[in-house]
Amino acid sequence: MASRPNGRGGRPGSRGQAPRGKQAGRQGKGAPSRSGRGARPQGRRQDAGRPQAQRRGGAQRPTGDVIEGRRACAEALETGVPIKRALISPGPEADQSLSSLVRRLDEAGVPIERVPRARLDSLSSHGAHQGIVLQTKPFEYAELDEVIANAGSGDALVLVLDHVTDEGNFGAIVRSAEVVGAAGVVIPKARSARVGTAAYKTSAGAVLHLPIAQVPNLATALDRLRKAGFWVAAASEHAEQDVWDAPLSGRLALVMGSEGSGVSRLVMEHCDFSCRLPQRGSVESLNVAQAATVLSYEWLRRTTRGEGADA
Repeated sequence: MASRPNGRGGRPGSRGQAPRGKQAGRQGKGAPSRSGRGARPQGRRQDAGRPQAQRRGGAQRPTGDVIEGRRACAEALETGVPIKRALISPGPEADQSLSSLVRRLDEAGVPIERVPRARLDSLSSHGAHQGIVLQTKPFEYAELDEVIANAGSGDALVLVLDHVTDEGNFGAIVRSAEVVGAAGVVIPKARSARVGTAAYKTSAGAVLHLPIAQVPNLATALDRLRKAGFWVAAASEHAEQDVWDAPLSGRLALVMGSEGSGVSRLVMEHCDFSCRLPQRGSVESLNVAQAATVLSYEWLRRTTRGEGADA
């Protein structure tokens, strides 16, 4: 196979110093050279556990997880998510949409309990429950090996989230990943958003269709992905190359940093290269969910046009 452009000195496979400056899903430089998965890029290598019971408004959140909103609840029913019971609070007027969903839940043998709307408000993460909340069993996360197996042997995309803590952003990223056909999403077990109410809602149920792996150590997970033939790219506003010049194709693990500090130094050291999104405006940058969507679609565009690993 032909080699990709490098942009850094040093022998193949060498690891340089960690990038300097802000560590925000945003830094680094250089592009890898490929030969199968043989020669590594020169220079530095930037190598749904549901929420626990919480108190909201003085009320104890039920054990397990909750799903709110009609679309997410319908997705949960259709996908076979184990549901403990449905809590509903119909409005003063007849609601055919809600009645239809409740009927389907009843036919599926789900226990149904009518409760005051204030009860649903106390369980809702953002007040958009639309009159229905499902209490479920804990989300079953995938193993990293399952994500790798789901990637097959050809072009594949895996999203790796470096301590993204906002559940809304997490859900939106999972939604974009599922839409472009990613093989899975990888998150750390500690200090990270989980598959909970907001993630079900903002992912529009995508968390039910895509393997999401929790790992104890992201750096180790990136090394495992590299051994499986993935190049690891960090999204960094401080990168020297922009997305148009970066090798975002083939088997790619795309690392997105946390909302506040971006990609951490240790994780950046385990990445093969980094890239940034160009901008003409004056605001600092897109948020992590928006950036992940743009980069995921750039990978899809190149893959669809046949710009594979050696393009």
